Amino acid sequence: MEECKLFESEYRFMNLVWELEPVRSTELAKACYAELGWKKSTCYTVLKKLSERNFIKNEEAVVTSLIGREEVQKYESESVVMKNFNGSLPAFLTAFLKDKKLTREEAEEIRKMIEEAVVTTKG
Repeated sequence: MEECKLFESEYRFMNLVWELEPVRSTELAKACYAELGWKKSTCYTVLKKLSERNFIKNEEAVVTSLIGREEVQKYESESVVMKNFNGSLPAFLTAFLKDKKLTREEAEEIRKMIEEAVVTTKG
């Protein structure tokens, strides 16, 4: 698993990139100001850092992502399960669902995901 860790502020920045891409850097700076309250210099600092870490590219003042939202979410969720639940998905789900109720549709959707993820072995 390649490291796709983002800090909270970086994740919020990336959300803007994912929503707007391809986006001119000046428009991204305006969106950062409107959505995050960031000055242009803060936006460009984060832009530079994420570009150096290969999350985004800024080519001819047009910003696009190099890593998708789903990839970052997958990394983050796997990290939570590893760190807080010793890698146990059932322990995570038990804690997550402790005081929640699922609709039939949600339960059916989860059941289908589990069936698709089950590894079958031939022996």
